[in-house]
Amino acid sequence: MSTETRMDAPAPDRATLQPAPLATALPEGSDQHGLESTLDLLAGMDLARSPEQDVARALELMVTHAEFPCLGAKSVFRRGGLAHVVLDDMTDPDVPARLLEQLRAFAGDIEGEKGFHSFIATFRGPVPTDEATFEAALFQLLQRLHDADDESWADGVGTDPNDPHFAFSAGGTAYFIVGLHPAASRVARRAPLPTLVFNPHDQFEELRAEGRFDHMRSTIRRRDVDLQGFVNPMVADHGDSTEALQYSGRQHPAGWQPPLEVHVDPEADTTGTTTRIGGRTGHAGTGHSTDRSTDRSTTTSAGSGSRCPFGHHATDQANHQPGEQG
Repeated sequence: MSTETRMDAPAPDRATLQPAPLATALPEGSDQHGLESTLDLLAGMDLARSPEQDVARALELMVTHAEFPCLGAKSVFRRGGLAHVVLDDMTDPDVPARLLEQLRAFAGDIEGEKGFHSFIATFRGPVPTDEATFEAALFQLLQRLHDADDESWADGVGTDPNDPHFAFSAGGTAYFIVGLHPAASRVARRAPLPTLVFNPHDQFEELRAEGRFDHMRSTIRRRDVDLQGFVNPMVADHGDSTEALQYSGRQHPAGWQPPLEVHVDPEADTTGTTTRIGGRTGHAGTGHSTDRSTDRSTTTSAGSGSRCPFGHHATDQANHQPGEQG
């Protein structure tokens, strides 16, 4: 597969500022700064005006830093299992169609391959100043992606964003989404520019099948605590609560519902049930029961509890610590 995919975006105006070369500011393999200090340095380089290769290199420096907790993300970069696109504006009306095209190509490229893979989309703007602003932009983009998608919802995952078995579908493939941005309260989410990471759900199922899930979860949890001081309180295993709670990285109050409205073709429904979808009543997708009282042993789970590539969501509900920020 192609290990890196890039889209041509209009060149930004660099007449007023020419950032120093990234390699000069942060030499390759240099861990002389802690991760948080490294990210502060990157944030101050005005990467929104830098060449695409510097934008991509900045994210690589973040993930490959010795203190970065997510082992799966490190594997993605080490093995070249990623496609990375750099776009100008997250709100550009052309973005959904372009991303869908690239996501379909990415899914085709990795079909049948083992190991971790991630599709990464980094945007030069708008750069958020707080977590709520980024979260709103994230879900607005996901809504536009879904509205532009003519493929059926991915098999084996829920369509209701409030359902514990929900996963976002794009081009017929289920993804766990991880949002990164400079205003994130979690250090490991603090990318220099707004970034969305699309992690195929199937790779988490593979992790469980190979018996590597529990060990990786424990290791990532320990590394995240070493970095942040406490476990991210918003994490949970797939099937315990909707993974959409985790997409932006912001801590949510009880009762929060994902601002995403999923449209499902009623003719594709074989369950005969209805479910609340993005605040409205609609049809549930196939692949699982929407009855919350149903025994989970009868429900198809994508097995993505580790949420490792870029997610650092390696805990379970027993370890939640209400009141902590993250």
